[in-house]
Amino acid sequence: MKIVECVPNFSEGRNLEKIKLIVNEIESTPNVKLLDVAPGESANRTVVTFIGYPEAVKEAAFKSIRKAGEVVDMRKHKGIHMRIGATDVCPFVPIAGVSMSDCIQMAHDVGKRVAFELGIPVYLYEEACQTPDRKNLAEIRKGEYEGLEEKLKDPHWAPDYGQPVFNPKSGVVIIGARDFLIAYNINLDTSERNIAHEIAINLREAGQVKRNREGKIVRDQNGKSIRIPGKFKGVKAVGWYVEDYGVAQISINFTNYKVSPPHIVFEEAVKTAAALGVRVTGSELVGLIPKEAMLMAGRYYIRKQGKSIRVPESKLIKVASLSMGLNDITPFHTRKKIIEYRMKEMKKIEPASRE
Repeated sequence: MKIVECVPNFSEGRNLEKIKLIVNEIESTPNVKLLDVAPGESANRTVVTFIGYPEAVKEAAFKSIRKAGEVVDMRKHKGIHMRIGATDVCPFVPIAGVSMSDCIQMAHDVGKRVAFELGIPVYLYEEACQTPDRKNLAEIRKGEYEGLEEKLKDPHWAPDYGQPVFNPKSGVVIIGARDFLIAYNINLDTSERNIAHEIAINLREAGQVKRNREGKIVRDQNGKSIRIPGKFKGVKAVGWYVEDYGVAQISINFTNYKVSPPHIVFEEAVKTAAALGVRVTGSELVGLIPKEAMLMAGRYYIRKQGKSIRVPESKLIKVASLSMGLNDITPFHTRKKIIEYRMKEMKKIEPASRE
């Protein structure tokens, strides 16, 4: 089977009726399977995960972007998460039988339709980017929706598809192709955002800008700020306060879990938090996770217990879940959260036509 994952993020996390209208566009598309819907009130954002056959995934993505453009008004949007459009980001991820090149082409195909049929400007990011400074999602989002009108006036930030005309209701859509990403939050027993952020900058690859004794940013000979790198490659992180839960969280994206596994980063967060006088209470998975990431964690914690790792995978996954506190705030359901288990559901769908 040719299977592609799509993980659109919509700038609506509070109005369940609007979320349902958007998600219905995906569920009503033949040959796709909805895997996860994760709304967040504080972020005012919903992360949706679905998989399917390539052409079907393209159609479902376009339809959901169109519906979000109808029901979400960015002029009224507020939330703690960075955002730049009603559909903030829409990545395509190769899962089985497809290449990254295939997903890049999908990003271009959907980007063209969104720009020319919906009148919403499109930026391409990650592997689909057309210029190096658009590879990083955070670079495109700088200034967020509030700075978008001015940003579009800068020829350097002309959209990849569509006219450089500000769409006040929908903003822009960032579409791309990337490898599997794990979205993961670590929970603290404090409401202090600054503590969560201090831990985040210690963990993330980008680290923080270097400052002198007067607190001014240190720059190189070209005027670019010098950064002190964090501890983990392929890790992006910020600290924030989540009003829904009443706690501060370290919000993390893992772009390469094999280089920097979630359980190792979790353990480092525990140490850093303790040094700052707070405690990690557990963690939360947003969307799905590869089975191997959970098995790696299970082996790590069983070894710490001095026991043999020659146990069934179900035991490894349970140990990983308990050790990382994945049920701390929201339930962790193994059969719903592990991508390989969910992919089996695609086998039950008979494709309407061969691609």
